[in-house]
Amino acid sequence: MIIIGEKINGTIPAVKEAIEKRDAAFIADRAVKQTEAGANFIDVCASTAPEYEIETLKWLMEVVQDVTDTPLCIDSPNPRVIEAVFKYANKPGMLNSISEEGDKCEVLLPLMEGNGWEVVGLTCDNNGIPVDLQTKLDITKRMVDKAARYGISQDRIHIDPCVMALSTDNHSLLNFVEEIRAIKTLFPTIHVTGAISNISFGLPIRPLINRNALAFAIQAGMDSAVMDPMNRDMMGTIFATEALLGLDKHCRKYSKAYRAGKIGALSK
Repeated sequence: MIIIGEKINGTIPAVKEAIEKRDAAFIADRAVKQTEAGANFIDVCASTAPEYEIETLKWLMEVVQDVTDTPLCIDSPNPRVIEAVFKYANKPGMLNSISEEGDKCEVLLPLMEGNGWEVVGLTCDNNGIPVDLQTKLDITKRMVDKAARYGISQDRIHIDPCVMALSTDNHSLLNFVEEIRAIKTLFPTIHVTGAISNISFGLPIRPLINRNALAFAIQAGMDSAVMDPMNRDMMGTIFATEALLGLDKHCRKYSKAYRAGKIGALSK
């Protein structure tokens, strides 16, 4: 499982405060702890007023890169912001994100030509997030075709089918599983990602829903996730599910994670 650490995001109140105070130590600590917990990418998202976003995102990138070699996932809803800070990355990482909304593909995909950068692709367009499978597949196909024009192989793309909240759509997980399987059938080497915790919005005991939804999603083929790598319960679900599905030879990764203290008893 490819883990995209989500804990440096200006929508989180503590992170917002740290950004406002330019508390580099707080941001650095979160970056280091996510790396130690097993993050493959560290997402950096400013979520500030538009006039300050480029400056803030550049600062976040510098702070994180000063303390860890883990590649960045540069995150902004505005592709021009990502384009502006792209040059400050020390090494190829991930762009978050493209979609068929506006000119996101046209702005961001050229940045990935001839290098190892990866990208998140959201299955939405100018009409929003579609509810039907075929439209999401059509959007995926268009993004893959556009990426191919710049020599971007499918294994550098992480498609996010945009899971909906179970509280508003009782078939949310069933639809998500169907979408994962359909995308992997069309493009076997593509990655399927997502913020699985969105499924539990509005429900009590959200971690219980999240852990079970994650297990189903992994079984369907989800191999990338935007999540908190310091959440031992969620990480334990990943290692246990992969072992149960025969994806972990002799349960070596599961056992290694246990010995490293990355998984264990469920949090109280």
